[in-house]
Amino acid sequence: MTLKQQLTEDMKTAMRGGDKQRLGVIRLVLAALKQREVDERIVLDDAQIIAVMEKMLKQRRDSITQYDAAKRSDLADAERAEMVVIEAYLPKQLDAAELDAIIATAIAATGASSMRDMGKVMAAVKEHAAGRADMAKVSAQIKAKLAG
Repeated sequence: MTLKQQLTEDMKTAMRGGDKQRLGVIRLVLAALKQREVDERIVLDDAQIIAVMEKMLKQRRDSITQYDAAKRSDLADAERAEMVVIEAYLPKQLDAAELDAIIATAIAATGASSMRDMGKVMAAVKEHAAGRADMAKVSAQIKAKLAG
């Protein structure tokens, strides 16, 4: 079953179960997927669906930061609840040890020695960690390793 089919089935289940909050989030995800398909005139595969969902998570993280800064904990909590539903459809995140190993391997493979090589290392890490790690945090880790 593809990720899109799983989302559709879960939407039906949420409708039957009366889970309005979950239903709303799944509809948001499906709407974002449909929008991308229509805009680009393509059918999204699972990797592209994961990319769209990661983008939605990033938007939610940014919104939470803004809401917390504005002391709007009610809106921040709503965004956090949406994040929980979206994260359920994404692959398991890498733990710190696995991520460190991937970064070390990428640095060794690219021969990176300075910050000028950051792009090469990011590209190599992205191949192995896309969808399974927050790339902003990965970028910060790579900067720390290359700078130190």
